[in-house]
Amino acid sequence: MWSVGSRALFRREVLRFVRRPKNTFMPPAITNVLYFVVFGVVLGGRIDRIAGFEYILFILPGLIVLGTISNAFENAAFSIFHGRWNEYIHETLTSPMAYTEMVAAYVAASSVRGLIVGVIIAGVGRVFTPITVEHAGFLVATMVVISVLFAGLGIVGGLWARDFDDLTVMNQFLVRPLVFFGAVFYSLEVLPPLWQKVLLANPMVYMVDTVRYSFLGYADLVPATSLAVLVGFTAVVLAVDVYLFKVGYGLTE
Repeated sequence: MWSVGSRALFRREVLRFVRRPKNTFMPPAITNVLYFVVFGVVLGGRIDRIAGFEYILFILPGLIVLGTISNAFENAAFSIFHGRWNEYIHETLTSPMAYTEMVAAYVAASSVRGLIVGVIIAGVGRVFTPITVEHAGFLVATMVVISVLFAGLGIVGGLWARDFDDLTVMNQFLVRPLVFFGAVFYSLEVLPPLWQKVLLANPMVYMVDTVRYSFLGYADLVPATSLAVLVGFTAVVLAVDVYLFKVGYGLTE
């Protein structure tokens, strides 16, 4: 059971982005309308079906993953860095909460934002193409895990960043490359065997593949194995988060 302090921290973090929908929810909605128009409507008709699915339907799970992890990462990174920059994070650190509770509150709030954006993108996609969910339970489990994973990575980023430019750099040179090499816009089957093996080091591949399996029932990898790999990544990242809070990395400067 969460303490009063952790619940209050979680509530504060959720209210921070809920009260600014023009900054948190509208941009991903508009961006994905453009994605669907360009890749689905304009280019989709010129691209052959992939694994028997229309291109717009095939890329939909990847776009949902992209929106979810980007917003979970950005929320956690900005929240931690902003708290350090304005020095109000010290109030959290001096509270009687355990470090695990602090991390849990930040991660949970950022995950909520990521999941909300994921739902918004799915709604936008529904306007352009019919959507079915073949494995609803698997979808829920995967979406929760990937949002928690990137919220945890966002905490690391927020602790590491020295200025606001660093936050932009991380998003552009960490998240974006993972996306474009994560089988969002293509199937692993179209790649040479060597590159298929290389890309298995990219956690984005497992995320997209499991979410695609949840929606379409199609996967390049074994879904259960992919989910297990993601759970392992997530456990390691959360352990790192707690450790960094304990040693005060980036918090005591």
